[in-house]
Amino acid sequence: MYNDPRSHGLWEKTAPQPPVTPALQGESVADVVVVGGGFTGQSAALHLAEKGVDVVLLEAKEIGFGGAGRNVGLINGGMWVMPKELPGVLGSTFGERLLGLLGNAPLLVRELVERHDIACEIEKNGTLHCAVGERGLAEIHERCAQWAARGAPVRVLDAEETARRIGSTAYSGALLDTRAGTIQPLAYVRGLAAAARKKGARLHTDSPVIATERSHGKWLVKTEQGSVTANWIVVATEAYSTGPWRIVRDEQTYLPYFNFATRPLGDNLRKSILPGCEGCWDTKEILSSFRMDKAGRLVFGSVGALRGTGAAIHRAWAKRSLKRLFPQLGDTEFEYEWYGKIGMTDNAVPRFHIFADNVIGFSGYNGRGIAPGTAFGKVLAQHILGEISEAEMPLPLTEPKAQALRAVKEAYYEAGAQIAHFAGERF
Repeated sequence: MYNDPRSHGLWEKTAPQPPVTPALQGESVADVVVVGGGFTGQSAALHLAEKGVDVVLLEAKEIGFGGAGRNVGLINGGMWVMPKELPGVLGSTFGERLLGLLGNAPLLVRELVERHDIACEIEKNGTLHCAVGERGLAEIHERCAQWAARGAPVRVLDAEETARRIGSTAYSGALLDTRAGTIQPLAYVRGLAAAARKKGARLHTDSPVIATERSHGKWLVKTEQGSVTANWIVVATEAYSTGPWRIVRDEQTYLPYFNFATRPLGDNLRKSILPGCEGCWDTKEILSSFRMDKAGRLVFGSVGALRGTGAAIHRAWAKRSLKRLFPQLGDTEFEYEWYGKIGMTDNAVPRFHIFADNVIGFSGYNGRGIAPGTAFGKVLAQHILGEISEAEMPLPLTEPKAQALRAVKEAYYEAGAQIAHFAGERF
């Protein structure tokens, strides 16, 4: 996108074309304006349009330009925070609501893909949270126990079964979550957009919101070439926010994350490496993730930005790491490389904001955008439709607030990842 092959990499090359979405021009009227064309925005637009609500969606760049088109493509349930910790952070009522919503969010993704026939390479064999050493094994056992106590279909695999499923002996075990899976993320968000458009939503790209005005109980949402008058505004701009809701970006710290994709592997290698196509990530502090795409490319990623000295450092580290993890691969050449930015809140928990009367949004997904974004978009639609009250939301209402020392933290994360990978961090 925008002549940058490192922005969306493999996903842009293999995703179906997006629906036609011209820039907004002239004056329009709608019931709801959705700002942001990622998972949350497209889900909100789709669920509203399905109920006959007149929706206009405005995206500053292209559909899936932000995190939706750059990530690994793991459809995970829950958040990074351990299940037992969420009620302590949010209170028992909101904590349990959020666990219920996000625990089942991967199933919502599956349902939408099936109902709208979205071509997005979805795999439903689960994910593997891979334990590194005894400490990692203890972590996944605890996470498994906490989710199992809530009825989740999870179990811990021993080292032998983990090695059989992954094709590597690097891990001491893995937590299998059968709710989860993998997806081609840009194809998925484009598919949501096509479904929303088919249901009557009007989608406009290259239409950044530059200002809003409140008049006679309605909102006037202005772009460079047009405007929309509506009753509601859904703010779904997330960590790439600019313009009137820049605060959504400011309350999150960027954690850079890169991915490399090999050429399609031969049949013998595909039989030995992730034969079930589970999505994987490990328990290390500077984590790694890996998964297979439909064509048999191994997608491998970790923390870091592919710019400046980081590009060469992270590429060399990825080649060394893959050779250690999968000796059968030999020397690896990459066909695609890209990176993006994960928005991290100060407590690793999402936010629910009411920015003004009838202006609402969720944000702060902390690297879990696909399933939570889809679920939160549906919740926003249900709230506007009167199906869920503010008191019934899965998160408490909070005031948006810029995160302290954000720039310092971001520089630390980017430099720290380079140092760790240059030093040859081991599995």
